[in-house]
Amino acid sequence: MATGIKKLSNTFVWILMGLLIVGLAGFGAVNFSSSMSAIALVGEEEVSVDEYLRELQREQRALQAQSGQGLTMAQMAAFGMDRAVLGRLISIASIDNEVKNLGISVGDDNLRQELAEIPAFQDASGKFDRQTYSFALQNANLNESEFEADLRRESARTLVQGAIVVGAKMPDTLTKTMTDYIGARRSFSYVSFSPDQIALIQVVPDDEVLKAFYEANAADFTLPETKQITYARLSPEMILDSVEVDEAALRTLYDDRSEQYQVPERRLVERLVFADDAAAAEAKAQLDVSGTTFEALVDARGLALQDVDLGDVTAATLGQAAAAVFDAEVGSVVGPLPSDLGPALFRINGHLEARLTSFEQAMPDLRDELATDRARRLIEQQAEEINDLLAGGATLEDLANESDMEVANIGWSGETGAGITAYEGFRTAASVVTLEDFPTAEFLGDGSLFAIRLDEILPERPEAFEEAKPKVLAAWEADRVAKALQAEAEALLAATTEAGSFPEGAQVQQEIGLTRTAYLDTTPADMMNQIFTMEPGALQVIKGEDSTVVVRLEEILPAEETDESKLLAKALSTQLDQAVSEALFAAFVSDAQLRAEPRVDQQALNSVMTNYFQ
Repeated sequence: MATGIKKLSNTFVWILMGLLIVGLAGFGAVNFSSSMSAIALVGEEEVSVDEYLRELQREQRALQAQSGQGLTMAQMAAFGMDRAVLGRLISIASIDNEVKNLGISVGDDNLRQELAEIPAFQDASGKFDRQTYSFALQNANLNESEFEADLRRESARTLVQGAIVVGAKMPDTLTKTMTDYIGARRSFSYVSFSPDQIALIQVVPDDEVLKAFYEANAADFTLPETKQITYARLSPEMILDSVEVDEAALRTLYDDRSEQYQVPERRLVERLVFADDAAAAEAKAQLDVSGTTFEALVDARGLALQDVDLGDVTAATLGQAAAAVFDAEVGSVVGPLPSDLGPALFRINGHLEARLTSFEQAMPDLRDELATDRARRLIEQQAEEINDLLAGGATLEDLANESDMEVANIGWSGETGAGITAYEGFRTAASVVTLEDFPTAEFLGDGSLFAIRLDEILPERPEAFEEAKPKVLAAWEADRVAKALQAEAEALLAATTEAGSFPEGAQVQQEIGLTRTAYLDTTPADMMNQIFTMEPGALQVIKGEDSTVVVRLEEILPAEETDESKLLAKALSTQLDQAVSEALFAAFVSDAQLRAEPRVDQQALNSVMTNYFQ
């Protein structure tokens, strides 16, 4: 157990270093200028203002790294992150308070060992360096006594956690029960009915029939809540033709892309190097008389073909061997030839022609690229002017008259569609816009500038019959086919029940020993789940969206013991042990926090909110 606890201790030291050194080095620790130093008292432990702000900043940087977007402290507070951070710090303080009450501490020798194992404090040789240690803490705005006290508390905290979780194990009965459930098997026979097997007389229903179906299934023809949005947009493509690109810039870009447009002739080559010319010549002679193969020569050297594969090479990369290699036929072996590693045999596996694209041929693509880039810059330059117009009271319709922006209307119900709704930036803006918001200019992923206005919110409502008529007709026909499938399946079920087996001529399919996760094409998605509720000999009709089946359960089989099932059982056992460990530690933290009776200084917290969240 001591070894397990030591491993846990090392793990949590790295976590601590991630929080204190990496996190703080780029951003700097915050010193709160208030006379109040703590925002919470947990037993005899304090949650300091500086600690709270540092943790908030770490959370802020983590969220920015995940989303790729900057978040202000005010936005974090709106998302409830400030309360989550405070709760986490109170939990840690309650553990520290419990550790202190238990009288657990880490000695100086262990502390020195922990410091020496932290890479951030080591020199180039991997040894602890005092100057590196002091410099790292100075960059993080921490002094040695503070950091070592934190590290001592973290190590003691880890000892307690290790004592709780190391050795925690879920009973093997639960693992066996779960593996038996997952691995349980069924053998069954079934007959499948699909729409293409149903021959129905074509019927064209009148409006009265369709209206009755429409009213009986009104929920299927209900339009979702829809935002009626007016938007103005200026995209690079809209001004592309008006952007001028001079030929000099095009030629410069063409020259920069010379490797793309001037691709020389190449060969796919393997090269086997020998110690001297005599050994290479002897190997080539054996090849010439079919006494061996190139693969055998490679294998005799203790190499694999990937070890001698040069890939596609140009003449320039082969040096003196280029002429012979490029003159040879595909599939042949040439040599001995000189190489940078010594005399070698070369096998030619492929011939790739040169790809030469002239400036004139490349010019349309080059112009589109440069013009698009310049169009984006022009749009960026217009953004401030357009925002000024909007701030001055201009409507989106006014923008169409005073700029190159185009105005359009759209009904948006939250789906990703074609046009502007395909852009995440538009969907994000449309999801939060309200009737009281004033339009502001924002950018889309392709460099487009756009602004939106919410005109009206249409609640969920029935789609007008005339507009929904094509969908009603299709649904009516699908319902007609489904009823016919159900009728045939029930007729087969009745005949099979009476006869005791599927009738002769029925297209019966047999499946042996399938688990509940098995997939059978052209069967209902929920078929396996329903089969596992049946008893041997039982018959059942199972209906799906695209097919209907009549199933007879033949046999219930236990889980099969295979290498795969053993690996599954081992993985489940590990997950269950981890779950019980986490549950035990969570219970410990909850109890420690309850007995520590945390008290939050609301005045100090309000002061922090006022100074940093406005």
